[in-house]
Amino acid sequence: MSKTTRPTKERKLELAARAAWLYYIAGNDQSEIADKLQISRHSVQRLVATAVREKLIKFRVEHNSVDCIELAERLREKFSLTFTDVAPHYPSLADTEIAIAGLAAAKIEDLLTPKKPVTISIGTGRTLRAAVDEVSSLERPDHKIVSMVGNVTRDGRASGFDVAMRLADRIGAQCYPLLTPVLANSLEERDLLRSQRAFQMVHDLVRESKVSFLGLGEVESQAPIYKDRFVNRDELDELISTGTVGEMIGWSFDEEGAICPKGTNARVASIPLEVPPNRLTIAVAGGRAKHGAIAAALRGGLINGLITDEDTARVLLQAK
Repeated sequence: MSKTTRPTKERKLELAARAAWLYYIAGNDQSEIADKLQISRHSVQRLVATAVREKLIKFRVEHNSVDCIELAERLREKFSLTFTDVAPHYPSLADTEIAIAGLAAAKIEDLLTPKKPVTISIGTGRTLRAAVDEVSSLERPDHKIVSMVGNVTRDGRASGFDVAMRLADRIGAQCYPLLTPVLANSLEERDLLRSQRAFQMVHDLVRESKVSFLGLGEVESQAPIYKDRFVNRDELDELISTGTVGEMIGWSFDEEGAICPKGTNARVASIPLEVPPNRLTIAVAGGRAKHGAIAAALRGGLINGLITDEDTARVLLQAK
């Protein structure tokens, strides 16, 4: 078993503990729990029964993820989110990212395991890539995986962190890549790329998708978008000087979560972000370096779902 894969029983116990906490402590009814966990009411009944059978319930819910469950619920309430999940704290950033990836993989599997056709749209990034690597192999030829961002750098090199095609391969699904660079060289080139039929098809599929999963990057001197050669040093310096704190699928935003009207955003060839989102849009991100960027995305209503780590959750709950 790989380091990031959690046993099926452990995942079921975590879901059972969460359902039990919401039912017995938060006082939610089955419909409310089903909505928060994005599962059916029948599944809620089974999970609560599991919590009782496994003796997770005495006078309180006893499970090592109970603190994370409480943090996730507080995040959901504070920021009016549709979905939240919080990974336990680990001393190293690498282990924290692995834990976040494991939660994201579990959520992706929950969506893709049923055979009923479903479309999900997805961004890119290291944590998302790690999550996809942990998704179990399936055969779902009627599912559609749609990329929200191009995977080509300015010099024509393919990024090593493509997610959509890798996920489609793992589950035997249809893949719809976005055949553009992250940034066009000019406004005219961007408009030309967007006018292509292939772009319009992907754009429409993203709008029809059930859920979007997005990586979220901080914007500072060694920002991922710079290290991966999607922007050059002058462009990065311009982003920083204009108050940019984060980016998702190439779209940069300031500390209030406002999409910056100038700079590189004028040439972004990714699918435009919807503000507020019209579907469940989950950011998969954590770690100290991303605290400010995640807080900004929440503040600006760029996302309505979050999978993060325990320390980040505590910082976000203290943010204004």
